[in-house]
Amino acid sequence: MWSSAKPDPVAPASQPTRYACYPSLAGRTVLITGGASGIGAALVAQFVAQGAKVGFIDIAQAAGDALVEQLTGATQPPGATCAPYFVPCDLTDIDALHHAIAQIRDHFGAIGVLLNNAANDTRHALASVTPQTWDAGIAVNLRHQFFAAQAVVDDMKQLGGGSIVNLGSISWMLKSGGMPVYTTAKAAVQGLTRSLARDLGPYRIRVNTLAPGWVMTERQLSLWMSDEARQDIARGQCIDELLQADDIARMALFLAADDSAMCTAQDFIVDGGWA
Repeated sequence: MWSSAKPDPVAPASQPTRYACYPSLAGRTVLITGGASGIGAALVAQFVAQGAKVGFIDIAQAAGDALVEQLTGATQPPGATCAPYFVPCDLTDIDALHHAIAQIRDHFGAIGVLLNNAANDTRHALASVTPQTWDAGIAVNLRHQFFAAQAVVDDMKQLGGGSIVNLGSISWMLKSGGMPVYTTAKAAVQGLTRSLARDLGPYRIRVNTLAPGWVMTERQLSLWMSDEARQDIARGQCIDELLQADDIARMALFLAADDSAMCTAQDFIVDGGWA
């Protein structure tokens, strides 16, 4: 039977030090979109635990405020006790997105890492899509990634380099049905990554795609996980274990850190070997 246990998004800050520490992330300003829950919350917690200055954006104000409260004072490297900074924002409103990014910059300084995480994978039938819902789906799953990247380029040039990580998905690789706008947007993320990597490479700004598999966030567990779905995972993945948000976040740490200094224009898939 599949488990309905809900993952703890702030666990990484208190776990034993069995995973890597990245000194280059200490004191670095990191911007995370969609950071209030799910994969985003794990990203926030993991980067805070590395001593980064983490600013995050999300439309869910209550969840964002709660995450800040949970992480304030969390275990961090010596001398790094910076609480995350949350800015409520509907990032489909590009003017609001720009304002939120400016607030994080004013609070922490020039942004050296951007994690374009925000997305919405609500299922939808082909026949139900209208021009309006198509535009809304592209706005929440793709458009903001470009404009967030555009907004931090000057910061990264000023810093002498930076890392942009665009969150993709294996859903389109698996030919998943029932969400055509979402899968189209996620397929386009890889094209965005490769074009930005070419344009920004001369400035030592790296751009990569991080494509998760089926991650056991609270949303996935409550809406779509079932015994049948668990069987699909067992058949599809080479490693028959449920993928957790921390598995994605740990790859993001590597891509943001100087350890991946020559990695750009690449797709990093974390899915237990499914795609």
